[in-house]
Amino acid sequence: MGEEGGSVRVSDSNVVDHTHNDDLSRQLDIYPLSCYYFGSKEAIPFKDETLADRVQRLNSNYAAYGLRTCVEAVILVELFKHPHILLLQVRNCIFKLPGGRLRPGELEIDGLKRKLSRKLCVNADADGIAWEVGECLDVWWRPEFETLPCRDLPSTDKNPKECTKLFLVKLPESRKFIVPKNLKLLAIPLCQINKNRETYGPIISGVPELLSDFTFNIIEA
Repeated sequence: MGEEGGSVRVSDSNVVDHTHNDDLSRQLDIYPLSCYYFGSKEAIPFKDETLADRVQRLNSNYAAYGLRTCVEAVILVELFKHPHILLLQVRNCIFKLPGGRLRPGELEIDGLKRKLSRKLCVNADADGIAWEVGECLDVWWRPEFETLPCRDLPSTDKNPKECTKLFLVKLPESRKFIVPKNLKLLAIPLCQINKNRETYGPIISGVPELLSDFTFNIIEA
């Protein structure tokens, strides 16, 4: 096992404070990126459609099944003594948190584990690997599929089309990540994505703010 190598706290101002947090529930152990193995597997299919076609498809699904609910994982590792978040890159231009859409009637935690296994493990069964899903960090809403997601749903909007929930997922000391060939799994420093909506979009760029109350315990390999 590794030993505790330090404690850092990331604030919304991008300043890293070396402090002690007595609230154990707000402490998170993170391990060096070098503790993890990364491989590839067969590509997963993506729908080749225009934005208009996608909106039409989503609206049709909404009419049939109701609110579209997505669950996404906030997964952290350490690199250069700084917390990094794991993001999936699609077509070398779009960044996503690991996760995806729930099936009708599927529980949130079960759905997130299924999505993580599908995109980050050898197969959908995850070879018996357990995912430690923690607290829900944030909820985003999309009033219409054509609009950007927002944290605060307007009081006049009683029927949003989409809900996205972010969950903290804690990693063990080591793990194999097996990613489809048409995706890239990248470790991006929190300071780089903080409020960088242009590159990472409103949801991902807001993650550092969500984590500002956590103390990160860096565990040496």
